[in-house]
Amino acid sequence: MKTLVSLLTALLLSVCTVAAAAPPASYFSNQGRTDVLTGGVRMIPISTPKGTFKVWTKRVGNNPTIKVLLLHGGPGMTHEYFEAFDSYFPGASIEYYYYDQLGSFYSDQPDDPSLVNLPRYVDEVEQVRKALGLDRKNFFVLGHSWGGILAIEYALKYPQNLKGVIVSNMMASIPAYNVYAEKVLMPAMDQKVLAEVKQLEAQGKYEDPRYMELLMPHHYAHHVLRMAPDKWPEPVLRSTRHMNPKVYIPMQGPSELGASGALLEWDRVADLPKIGVPLLSIGARHDTMDPAHMKMMAAKVKRGRYLYLPDGSHMAMYDDQQKYFDGVIRFLRDVDAGRF
Repeated sequence: MKTLVSLLTALLLSVCTVAAAAPPASYFSNQGRTDVLTGGVRMIPISTPKGTFKVWTKRVGNNPTIKVLLLHGGPGMTHEYFEAFDSYFPGASIEYYYYDQLGSFYSDQPDDPSLVNLPRYVDEVEQVRKALGLDRKNFFVLGHSWGGILAIEYALKYPQNLKGVIVSNMMASIPAYNVYAEKVLMPAMDQKVLAEVKQLEAQGKYEDPRYMELLMPHHYAHHVLRMAPDKWPEPVLRSTRHMNPKVYIPMQGPSELGASGALLEWDRVADLPKIGVPLLSIGARHDTMDPAHMKMMAAKVKRGRYLYLPDGSHMAMYDDQQKYFDGVIRFLRDVDAGRF
């Protein structure tokens, strides 16, 4: 009898624990939503100097005071590598939006180089915000890598619309990023490999299979995502396969080993004190970006917090995942509760 009671008690405790951890029923409410038929997906019209195009978004969850727009990296990558957020945000009752920027795989891909520029992308984010009905009572942006540049630029231009900003694994200066790559990352590489990489770049042979054969094990697996390349998570590989080089290369350059594209002179360090909304800066020990610089960013803004990930690299949402999401969720909740 005692054994039966013990088993029933343990079962009851287990059920209660699961129930306590699950999002409230209101998190799954679709009342008043216009995107129920499509499971949260919307194609949003975007006005540009070259006409109107559509970008893909998808809502997950329902929370009237915390709504996070995810700004993917690249430029020219996709929302897909953010899919790890599905393992953490619903359980924390955080509403979030996947979004493929114009030129990315799920959105329209106009073959027009004039549309590939930073100010137009910032304006695009504002158009997406308006279409989704987000405002300063609930609107957060989380920008990773290139998305972090967009987040900083958006916070400087449209602070009145924001509740908070998360800049994940992105420095506030491309020149400083290049200095870090040249003085820290490149000297740590096998110098014979580096010389061959540089030779291929000088010859413009970015499509040569040898180029990525060298970079993947000698740079990417150490500083972009610290896993053996054949073990990289499927959403990351899928997003990489879907990358649009017509967006990525003109803006960033051919690889993550420093930048050489249109963003070459981008630097907003001097403007960081102008950002008044709460900002979380995320840096990782093994990142392609200088973690000390990301710490400085949090100190420069008016209301900053720094999240350091000792085991992470550029895609720390995978290789230091638990600490990453613990820190992000804590920030969102603290801002929402007025604790920060």
